[in-house]
Amino acid sequence: MPDPHSSDSEPRPTQAASRSLFSRLKALMRPAPPTDRQGIRAVLEAAHDHSILDGESYAMISGALEVADKTVADIMVSRSRMDLLDVTQPLSELMHSITETGHSRFPVYEGDRDNIIGVLLAKDLLLTLSDHALDIRALIRPPVFIPETKRLNELLHEFRVGHNHLAIVIDEHGGICGLVTMEDVLEQIVGDIEDEFDEADEKTIFRTGENSWRAMGMTEIDDFNEAFHVDIPDEDYDTLNGWLAAQLGHIPRRAERFESHGLAITVVSADSKCARWLHIQRMTDQSQEPAPQHG
Repeated sequence: MPDPHSSDSEPRPTQAASRSLFSRLKALMRPAPPTDRQGIRAVLEAAHDHSILDGESYAMISGALEVADKTVADIMVSRSRMDLLDVTQPLSELMHSITETGHSRFPVYEGDRDNIIGVLLAKDLLLTLSDHALDIRALIRPPVFIPETKRLNELLHEFRVGHNHLAIVIDEHGGICGLVTMEDVLEQIVGDIEDEFDEADEKTIFRTGENSWRAMGMTEIDDFNEAFHVDIPDEDYDTLNGWLAAQLGHIPRRAERFESHGLAITVVSADSKCARWLHIQRMTDQSQEPAPQHG
C-alpha cells in the first residue's frame, strides 16, 4: 500500500522550475538594460539627475557616446580658416607666421594652397634654427588625408595608431575642405582644452536688440555681472554655464528658460556637456546698457 506521507504523492516543483520563476520575477521587478545609445543616454541622464554621476563625469561619458555619432565635417576647421605655410617663404617669414598663430603643427603647401605637400612641426624647426641654410623640405612630414565623412571614433583610433595629431580633410571630389586635430576630437569628450595661446579676453556678450543680448555659455560670471549690473554669486562657479547648470539641476538643454535677477535666460544652443549660446532678455523697465567688453 502506498505510503500516504510519501513525497511521491504530492510532486514538488523542481529546482529548475523555481529558478525559472525567480528569473521571471526579477525581470518584472527590474527594467531591461538599454539596447541602444538612446537608452544608454536615458540611463546616464537619470544617474545625473539623481546625483549618482556628477556633471563632469556625465558630460565626459555623454561626449564619448557622441563621438561615434559625429563625423569629421561636424568639427573640422574650415579651409578658409586654415593657417598654412608656404614652403618657398624665407625662414624669417615662416618664423613670423609660426609665432603669430601659436600653433604647433602647420600644413605646408607649394604653389597653390590646395597643393598640401606635408606637415611641419614647429618644434622640428626650432631645433634647427642655427642652420641658416636650412631647407624646410627636409623637416616636412607626410600629410594624412581623410574624408569629411569619417566618424570621429574611427579617426581617434587612427590618430593613436599612426601617432598623428593633424589630418587634412578632403571632400568627395578630392578637394581640400579643412583640417582636424586630435585636440579637436578630444574636446568633443572632455570639453574645451585651453592653452597659453587661447584668448583670455574674447568677447562673449553681443547685443541683438533694444533690450536683448546673446551670450556664450563660457562667459565668466564676473564679466556677466559687470555687463548686466547684477550680483550672481561667483564663489562656486566660474562661468555662466556652470551657474545655470546648478540652478536647473542638470546640464542646460536647448529651449530651456530660466529667470533670475530681472533677466530671462533662454538656452539657444546646447550639447551634452554645456550650453553654448544663451539669449538674455531684461524683464524690467530698467534697460541698462551692458558695459562694453574689452577684446
